Amino acid sequence: MAFAASAYAQDAQQAASGEGQQLQRVEVTGSRIATANLESVSPVTVVGAKDIKLEGTRSVENLLNNLPQVFADQGGSISNGSSGTATVNLRNFGADRTLVLVNGRRLPAGSPRNTAADLNQIPAALIKRVEVLTGGASAIYGSDAVAGVVNFIMNDNFQGVQLETNYAFYNHEQKGGPAAQAAQRRNFPVPGDIGADGKIKDANLLLGGNFADGRGNAVAFFGYKKEDPLLQSQRDFTSCSLDGFSSGNTFNCGGSGTSFPGRFFTDAGQRTVADAAGNTRPYVAATDQYNYGPLNYFRRPSERYTFSSFTHFDINENARLYTEASFHDDHTVAQIAPSGLFGFDASGANAIRFENPFLSPAWRRDLGLNAPGDTAEAIIFRRNVEGGGRQDDQRHTSYRGVIGIKGDIGNWNYDAFLQAGKVLYSETYFNDFSNQRIGRALNVVTGANGQPVCQSVVDGTDPNCVPYNIWALGAVTPEALKYLQTPGFQKGSTSQTVQGINLSTDLGEYGIKLPTSSRGVGLAFGWEHRTEKLDLATDTAFETGDLAGQGGPTLGVAGQFSVRDYYAEARIPVLEKLTFADSLTLTGSYRKSDYSTGQKTSSYGFGAEWSPVQAAKVRFSYQRAARAANVVELFTPQGLALFGMANDPCAGANPTASFTQCALTGVTQAQYGRIEDSPAQQYNQIVGGNANLAPEESDSFTLGLVLTPMRNLSLTIDAFDMKVEGTIGGLPASTTLTQCLQTGDPTFCSLIQRDRLGTLWALPAGRIVATNQNLGMNSTKGLDLGANYGFKMGGYGGLDLSFIGTYLKEFKAEDFPGSGEYDCAGLHGTACGTPLPKWRHKVRAVWATPWRGLELGVTWRHINSVKLDATSDNPLLATDFEPADERLAARDYLDLVGQWAMNKNLTLRVGMNNALDRDPPVTGVVAAVFGNGNTYPQVYDAMGRHIFLNLTAKF
Repeated sequence: MAFAASAYAQDAQQAASGEGQQLQRVEVTGSRIATANLESVSPVTVVGAKDIKLEGTRSVENLLNNLPQVFADQGGSISNGSSGTATVNLRNFGADRTLVLVNGRRLPAGSPRNTAADLNQIPAALIKRVEVLTGGASAIYGSDAVAGVVNFIMNDNFQGVQLETNYAFYNHEQKGGPAAQAAQRRNFPVPGDIGADGKIKDANLLLGGNFADGRGNAVAFFGYKKEDPLLQSQRDFTSCSLDGFSSGNTFNCGGSGTSFPGRFFTDAGQRTVADAAGNTRPYVAATDQYNYGPLNYFRRPSERYTFSSFTHFDINENARLYTEASFHDDHTVAQIAPSGLFGFDASGANAIRFENPFLSPAWRRDLGLNAPGDTAEAIIFRRNVEGGGRQDDQRHTSYRGVIGIKGDIGNWNYDAFLQAGKVLYSETYFNDFSNQRIGRALNVVTGANGQPVCQSVVDGTDPNCVPYNIWALGAVTPEALKYLQTPGFQKGSTSQTVQGINLSTDLGEYGIKLPTSSRGVGLAFGWEHRTEKLDLATDTAFETGDLAGQGGPTLGVAGQFSVRDYYAEARIPVLEKLTFADSLTLTGSYRKSDYSTGQKTSSYGFGAEWSPVQAAKVRFSYQRAARAANVVELFTPQGLALFGMANDPCAGANPTASFTQCALTGVTQAQYGRIEDSPAQQYNQIVGGNANLAPEESDSFTLGLVLTPMRNLSLTIDAFDMKVEGTIGGLPASTTLTQCLQTGDPTFCSLIQRDRLGTLWALPAGRIVATNQNLGMNSTKGLDLGANYGFKMGGYGGLDLSFIGTYLKEFKAEDFPGSGEYDCAGLHGTACGTPLPKWRHKVRAVWATPWRGLELGVTWRHINSVKLDATSDNPLLATDFEPADERLAARDYLDLVGQWAMNKNLTLRVGMNNALDRDPPVTGVVAAVFGNGNTYPQVYDAMGRHIFLNLTAKF
């Protein structure tokens, strides 16, 4: 596997220098200067088409997530908080800071809900190779290339017919570990062993051929893929939702306080329904919390159609006309636990009345309703188990086209192009409750016929209302659900247009070269104009926050900006074929960007490659990169949303913060020690855009050594040091709360608003303001290592060995200037987010057996253990935790694959990833969004043993 750019370049140059062949000038990711040398000053990881097939994955996101430089982001294993897209996150700087290219040109924003490029647009079967450059590259490619670039080089010059069919599934033996034992203690159902589930089927057809006597080539690709859903109830370690407050070394099932048959805050305390007669009993969190996990999708279902075409035609020897066109349609459903009454405020016009015929004597007693005309207030949390899970039905359809002309005029290479991309988005959210209808359906009186009827029917304000009887077991009717459950609709689009021209040359043809080198100065410069537009429209149910299970309003957003870029790049060979200087080359790049929003940025970089001898090279690069705010960050209206936090220090019978501290956040003396904490560890925040955001800026340094001591061996080691400042985002609400408690600074305390119960979660009035700002800093340091070795074994065939690993020395964050830094390397949790292991590696051996057409491969993937961020001795992270949640253990995965070329037309591949069926590590404390099912399924192999079969026919 050609993991390193140097190894790939060596192979390419050897192939290109064969007898009768000429070196062709091409571009390598990270430079626009066409050259015969495919090596880069910055380290580039390369994954080839053969390696992609050996991976056995039909998902581009999983292919990239297996690389140590890539961290978890949106994908098929995310349900609660899913955008329906798949994204790539280099160095954990965020998907918005990773630029995704296809054949060197950027993809449009993937969704109006998530502007990072959607990898679902890229068919894995059509990829020739993937080049991953980590480190700032804005001077070369423009905004967003802060953490690096992922460039997908497509198979755009194919001849023949190729048909592929693929079938894959998961096979899993339930291990009965601590999470399953917790479920059994609560008498929750635990599944048995799984023969095959989570099935994936896909097929694709690739057609290509030359025309016009070889002056042109046309390629067309058609693909179809379908993935079956997999529920958390189908794995024993996700059979219950671990509570995050484990007892010692033992996990316990927790869940949500929005429970069934309900949790009622009354003057008599917390009560719930006891039986079908409407008797009551005390609500007990340990046994009454709702187990929301089993109905959540552990992997979403999806169905996807893709089409791509590539053509080129040589008008003459100096001009080639080329086109690209692509289409994808992806339909997926994200299912989470049922909706319900998430702290419905039964007060004022919604107060509970004595006259409600559904109320039993026990309820009237608990509510303090003694006589006709009396009213009572209550806060009601009740799960709609009768209606089933909430389903977020999402569809993304993209169209992208490129037309250009390129060629040579004398010693000048030129490339002028136009490209346009558009993504259409639609969403229907099913099975949520209408807050407005809840109030009407609970306000019930006795009708003229002696039957219960909504007051709104009697007074004519809502003749369609159906009474909702939550006061006794088994009393909710299908008619009531039909009335209460209402869909929400969203639709929108993103669009991108780019026009550009690039010119490059070797000035050596004009005699411009240093006397110490035979090679001339390479030069490239160009111009681009790019326009980004985004529009998201939401219906009234979303816009007003009427959907009970959304955590607040979902507001539409619309806006656009354009940018003009001017750039230049130079490559200067300084020394060549001298003692201790087989070669020395310097590079420099600069880009000026002018945004229609009034912002201007300058990005630049320089680097050096020094080979004291032919078999050793030292490379260094520095890049200043910039990222301008996107449309969502600039123009999103402000609204209510949720955030995760381990606990509210001012909540509970024994708050960890003093009354003096809590008073700064709005807690009264009467509330202190009586505030109910959120059992789901979710709290309210106000989020939204800011049209005055400045661009982020970053600095990246890399220093590496490339060794090629023999023809079939290459070794690389690259140190990286990256920092981004002025990061765009909302100040984490948990940080605002902590700063207020510790400093009393009104800058923070003024952003905190508590509801009338003193909470930050039960009612919409309790929230923390966290709108977008230019805030703090993220930085990371570490080492990337790579090795490739191939050798012949005589009559035993040949063996290819490859290794890639990353050591993460540090990943520091500062939430805002002056707040203090904390290091998340080796940690995960509510502050640090997705696991950041200090060491990850991937080792592969491929044996080309002496038996005709048979190859066997084995891969060892390792992910180091990580600790909960609360275990840190940094006071910004340290908080209470239980030993069971202290650590996510290391994981080692063994992948096996076999490939048999049955004849020149047919190839069969069979393999198993996670062949030993290792369960993922589990915890009761997972970061929001990328945590799912008590673990991080975008990081670990969470579904079990993955078995795949592939048949390729090529003619």
